[in-house]
Amino acid sequence: MLDELREEICEANRSLTDSGLVKLTWGNVSGIDRDKAIFGIKPSGIDYNALKPKDIVLVDLDGKVVDGNLNPSSDTKTHLELYKAWPEIGGITHTHSSSATSLAQLGKELPCYGTTHADHFYGTVPICRALNTQEVDEDYEKNTGLVIVEHFTGEEIDPVQIPGVLQLHHAPFTWGKNASKSLENSIALEVCASMALECWATDSSIKPIPQHILDKHFLRKHGSESYYGQGEN
Repeated sequence: MLDELREEICEANRSLTDSGLVKLTWGNVSGIDRDKAIFGIKPSGIDYNALKPKDIVLVDLDGKVVDGNLNPSSDTKTHLELYKAWPEIGGITHTHSSSATSLAQLGKELPCYGTTHADHFYGTVPICRALNTQEVDEDYEKNTGLVIVEHFTGEEIDPVQIPGVLQLHHAPFTWGKNASKSLENSIALEVCASMALECWATDSSIKPIPQHILDKHFLRKHGSESYYGQGEN
């Protein structure tokens, strides 16, 4: 059942360690088949190197496990809320990567300072609020997703143009058109967060990239008039 999806998600999760984004089992990647309204996600607590495609747990958009013998990631409900809110996305990555998580703990958003950032995010990667006591007690993982969606809706942020967020006191989430693209955006976010921290340490008055350069670098890779690469955004 959905063998190709499982293989892609398994490979993305196994790549988390090589990417340097995770220690222990601090991260997960999911991907969705929109036609079938089913997404797959890493099982909870399983070592990445031991992960096999058959281990990927399949879940429907009601949150019900439809195939799999293992417990899905504890973050499954967060992924579910993002998939339900944003039909444009096809994959989600959550890590506790060092630099991006440092920004989340500091409560700092990530402005776009250069073209590396602009190639992946069309402006500032936002920080969203922490959950309150009631939200944690009622359904922590579900409300984590709802708080992210609330922030993007309230601030009128396009989740396709800004495929990532930092959550106060928590860590980053990124997404993309599939599982592998969501992982790519997570790598980009970590690199850009690391560079920003280095820049702030040297000069805290650094200014964001000029809008016309941001426009050029993002739009040459994304959207209807993109021309970077070999025909795929």
